[in-house]
Amino acid sequence: MPNDLPLSIVMNAGSGRGDSDVARGVIRETLEGAGRPHQFFLIDDDHPIQAVVAKATTHARQQGGALVASGGDGTINCVAGAAWREQLPMGVLPQGTFNFFGRTHNIPADPREATEGLLRGTPRNVQVGMVNDRLFLVNGSLGLYPQVLEDREAWKQRFGRHRLVALWSGLATMMRGYRPLRIEVSDGTRTRHLRTPTLFVGNNALQLEKIGLPEAADVFRNDGTLAGLMLKPIGRLTMLGLILRGALGKLGDADNAVSFPFREITVTPKHRRERFKVAVDGEIVWLDPPVVFRSAPRPLVLITDGAREPGEDPG
Repeated sequence: MPNDLPLSIVMNAGSGRGDSDVARGVIRETLEGAGRPHQFFLIDDDHPIQAVVAKATTHARQQGGALVASGGDGTINCVAGAAWREQLPMGVLPQGTFNFFGRTHNIPADPREATEGLLRGTPRNVQVGMVNDRLFLVNGSLGLYPQVLEDREAWKQRFGRHRLVALWSGLATMMRGYRPLRIEVSDGTRTRHLRTPTLFVGNNALQLEKIGLPEAADVFRNDGTLAGLMLKPIGRLTMLGLILRGALGKLGDADNAVSFPFREITVTPKHRRERFKVAVDGEIVWLDPPVVFRSAPRPLVLITDGAREPGEDPG
């Protein structure tokens, strides 16, 4: 990869806990010090993410450069979708709360360290998932989990973007009660009729390790395998127990949690006209059935200077 590859940087001015102006200054200083051509494309109230990403994508294509996402999961997902569709290399300068994607690929949260890693990085093929035509890097889900994410965003706007706020908001949502999904799930050879609070699909080995799912090893192989998780219908006290197991990294041992590796599943609601609320890397979308989860037919090209080893927690 050329050392002078131009960088089109999509930056969320409101992402993360730090001052985005300070982060932008550090990134600019580091890139200018290395003589790397770059241009910022800022997301704010007057410049919505889709329009900004489209402009940055056009610029990267014209310059023969790379798209770079500087923000949280939503920003990274949107940029990744554009980079994947246009077959452009992508870089990441994470600013979000959990940063599972960045941590998986040893990309530091510190803007200077992340920028230095981008400058010395090389392109690597990275597996991505798809739900219908939407790409996801970390996870996609139906049922209770999308509601958890919606409530979490409301809590963050009120109390700040901290991990403890996210954890407490999720706990409050799960203990409030839920409407179970009634769905048919087919892997092409067998169809199962299920009643479940949530269907979770993971594409990030680090996140799966954190909650204790053995399928983390399958996803880590980067060979097109995704991990599914379904919960059996349960009461609030049992739900609390599952939350605690997940926090302790032992969810895979729970009798009421069923996890499985797969390459493609099709999900259809019992009532055929019902639409699905779907969480895609933390963003909520509505999709018409059937909903198909699968590994993307080709990888995303990610610029990174290293990938973590199995069992390693980059922090």
